[in-house]
Amino acid sequence: MSNRDSCGIEVSAKELLVKVRWQDAGVRERSFGNTPQDHPEIVRHLRRAGRVVRVCMESTGLYGLDLALALSGQEGIELMVANPRAVRHFAQALMKRSKNDPIDAGVLEEFAARMPFQAWVRPSPAALALHALARRLRELVDMQTAESNRQHAAGVSQAMPAAVRRDLARSLRAQAAAIQRLTRQARQVIDHDAQLRERFALLISVPGIGETSAVQLLGELGVLAPDLSARQWVAYAGLDPRCFDSGSSVHKKPRISKAGNAHLRHALFMPALVAVRHDPHFRGFYQHLQAAGKLKMQALVAAMRKLLHALHAMFRTRQPYDGSKLFPLKSTPAPEVNSAPVLACA
Repeated sequence: MSNRDSCGIEVSAKELLVKVRWQDAGVRERSFGNTPQDHPEIVRHLRRAGRVVRVCMESTGLYGLDLALALSGQEGIELMVANPRAVRHFAQALMKRSKNDPIDAGVLEEFAARMPFQAWVRPSPAALALHALARRLRELVDMQTAESNRQHAAGVSQAMPAAVRRDLARSLRAQAAAIQRLTRQARQVIDHDAQLRERFALLISVPGIGETSAVQLLGELGVLAPDLSARQWVAYAGLDPRCFDSGSSVHKKPRISKAGNAHLRHALFMPALVAVRHDPHFRGFYQHLQAAGKLKMQALVAAMRKLLHALHAMFRTRQPYDGSKLFPLKSTPAPEVNSAPVLACA
């Protein structure tokens, strides 16, 4: 009998439902509070001498982060933080027609037992802090954009009371001050960590990546496991192609999967757009694809993927941006698109 057990933990704001399948003692289900004081008790509940338990929980943001930090690195506990979409599709494959916390905990337990295990790598405290600051900065920028649009609409309406215009102006000033304050704090986190400081310098060496984009990108990339490949980065960002073919009659256009980190895709979009306009190598790559018949958005998504591959290589080699390695500029005619597919099936 194997000495490896499986466990699923359903995370909510106030409760953690833990379902464990002990190979020698059957299934146990127990509820805990979701507080830092309860997490050591969960560790004690899961640890058994001479046995290893594989724990699966969904990526649920801040509600599950402290628990993941408490479980990672514990002797006898292996932790996987699964993509919610993968878990949802797994539940559909199990023909689960209902959804509640006990059912979800059971699905996660079976996911841990049956699916390929990918251990969660604990990010550094500095990377976690930068991740939180970058996410908050994006929220503030989105709020600022929405409020600015409201201010513009209010400014062209004579029926809008002056009090509303003044309140909108105050709101925008407060958001601008908060963005400046959090940007300074993010730079302090970067400057006090050697790896983040080095990677930040590499990022801003890329045409199209300024300080704001570098903070956003580093906030998302800094929490990734160090041994991931460039293809895994692309999949994590949801920029990997999704093909839909069946037999000889169904051939839909390939699209990106979007089964990944939308924040990272958002952080890549503007730098890629600026790069294809102003960097000769990115522009050459972009124009090469357009000349081969790709639509503008297809070529831009390809540039985002190319940028992500370039960042992965720069972090690995610790070398600044070199456009000649990304897309050499030649006087000879560009190769056919088949030699550099944009959205080819894996």
